[in-house]
Amino acid sequence: MKNIILDFGAVLLDWNPHYVFDAYFGSAEKADWFLNNICTGQWNAQMDAGKPFAEGVRELTALYPEWEEAIALYQKDWLKMIGEETPGMYELECELKACGYGLYGLTNWSMETFPLVWDRRIFTILDGMVVSGAEGVVKPDPAIYRLLLERYSLTPGDCLFVDDNIANVLGARAVGIPAVQFTGAEDLRKILAL
Repeated sequence: MKNIILDFGAVLLDWNPHYVFDAYFGSAEKADWFLNNICTGQWNAQMDAGKPFAEGVRELTALYPEWEEAIALYQKDWLKMIGEETPGMYELECELKACGYGLYGLTNWSMETFPLVWDRRIFTILDGMVVSGAEGVVKPDPAIYRLLLERYSLTPGDCLFVDDNIANVLGARAVGIPAVQFTGAEDLRKILAL
């Protein structure tokens, strides 16, 4: 194994809409309902695939006009959904780099919001990355894994893909990239035998 391919959200950086909506609704339960029924992960994935946020917000507001203010907040307060670096991951990146591994990123992320965070050290240490919003395709579509491999001339068997989402892990395996589900920096360190 020569290269480590890392997901971003929940692997390198904490991202959680509850940071905005728990306070807005006054309870985690109400926020849960809203995020499971109105501003869903499936809806957010449209922006990750390249749909402009304004268009996504407009379409969703047309379906649920009574939720207009909360839907608008998803875009307006997006940066407040970003937490800290995942504990131990920057240090692990540095160690992997010192050991000679190539480090790459593969993320489902809107190109409207990713530029707000891409200068953080956890991303700048990477040798290259593919961001779904720039490509118009999201994990676990096989095309996005192949795009990363082709862009950086990587051999699937020489890589290890790390993602917190099991569907994305299985997507990587389907194109021949060994992959593991992320459960924390220390667990990944053990898998890598560091």
